[in-house]
Amino acid sequence: MGDVLSQSEIDNLLAAISSGELDAEEYKHSDEKQVKNYDFARPSKFSKEHLRTLNIIFEHYGRLISTNFPGYLRKNVQVEVINSEAISYYEFANALTNPVLLGIIDFAPLNGNVIIELANNLGYAIVDRMLGGGGYPLDKPREFSEIELSIIQRIFIQCTNLLIDPWKNVIKLEPKLLRIETNPQFAQIISPSEMTAIITLNIKIGSIEGMMNICLPYICLEDVIDKLNTKYWYSTMQLKDQTTYKDIIEIAIENANIPIKAVLGKSAITVNDFIHMQVGDVIKLNSKVDDELTVYVGNINKFTALPGASSSSYAVKITSINSGEE
Repeated sequence: MGDVLSQSEIDNLLAAISSGELDAEEYKHSDEKQVKNYDFARPSKFSKEHLRTLNIIFEHYGRLISTNFPGYLRKNVQVEVINSEAISYYEFANALTNPVLLGIIDFAPLNGNVIIELANNLGYAIVDRMLGGGGYPLDKPREFSEIELSIIQRIFIQCTNLLIDPWKNVIKLEPKLLRIETNPQFAQIISPSEMTAIITLNIKIGSIEGMMNICLPYICLEDVIDKLNTKYWYSTMQLKDQTTYKDIIEIAIENANIPIKAVLGKSAITVNDFIHMQVGDVIKLNSKVDDELTVYVGNINKFTALPGASSSSYAVKITSINSGEE
């Protein structure tokens, strides 16, 4: 919405037009549509709808990172998707520093690899935290040692495994971390002119903040590009919510082990009687022989039953269900 002119500004503008200081003809064509240049040599293969869907997928991914990483780092982790854009791989690679942390991931069953770039300051902070430090980056960046890369590899493996759930509405992924590169020249996974989708996440570990970039080449997503639209994504998610999730929950509940006990009766004795109790002593209960037993499921009084035997084991026969206590 444009700025609203005051009455004095309107009067001054009219006076300037009347005096000839401003040419009114210059403002007649202000509503003409601006033509946007299109580069046919490097056509954009990702539409706004594709990028919007990728945004939704990686928002889910960010929530998984913020939920799982505190268990490893013992610090609060906040993740936010801040940008998604389509650029050539050359532009992505040209912006990388040296050294850099690049995780090369096999995006099976899709063809090709994707790259996860983790900011160096986050890498140093993760190493410091996992070795018992406060989780702070180095004042002067340097090359990562083999031990530090081994520690960071564990984090990249977790990042790789967490990709499965956000993508399940599009395809059942089986991603695998192939290697970690610190030199961007050795991470040439596709032709420089190929188009990629770059999703940028802002990660905050305690007070340390840095970026994570996920590079998704078009040739890798080409087989599922039609599924990268919000209509398909939400319809698939809703269908799974109504069937798969319900079935999984029912199976999990059916297989849950819960304790059950039948109480013959209760009694109270003094500590002195308890200390001097001998084999053959009789404890009098507050119930009779023909009374029904109370059966507890967990701590809930759920059934009444009669005592008996089944083969060589003690057993009870349910006579009623107590539906009053939930």
